[in-house]
Amino acid sequence: MSLIAPLIPFAVLVAFMSIASESSALAASAAYCPGSSDRHFVQPVPAALRERVAKSFGIRVDQARDAAAVRCVGSQLLVCWVGANLNCGKADTRRRLPAAVAFCRDNPSVAAVPMYATGHDTIYEWRCVDGRAVVTKAMTVDPQGYIANNWRQMR
Repeated sequence: MSLIAPLIPFAVLVAFMSIASESSALAASAAYCPGSSDRHFVQPVPAALRERVAKSFGIRVDQARDAAAVRCVGSQLLVCWVGANLNCGKADTRRRLPAAVAFCRDNPSVAAVPMYATGHDTIYEWRCVDGRAVVTKAMTVDPQGYIANNWRQMR
């Protein structure tokens, strides 16, 4: 019992520091997106939120700084990390992509048109059928025009 007693205050301190850190991060999120915010467009992650964004995605803080972005939807803070070629910008909803058309003309029966031909911002997956670019699947676009699954809410 005497060995555990000195550890109890330390455990309480660690728990308090964790709660205080989370509370501070929540306050930073709320301060960044006050509700009727003009921060609805994509911006770099603010320094005060980088550690929290990094933890959320399981990345380093420098990656959160260099390859992640934030935007507000009302009072909600949304975050996106480019990661494996994800698009954090506005979605391309065009159903005719000149580069995909050209790719399919040269590769008439390809099962999947590569992203270098479609761009990473298209919401569609494409294939070539008899030399034509054909949509096979569509991703959901949020009301602000971004690919919904590329963004997550920070709490």
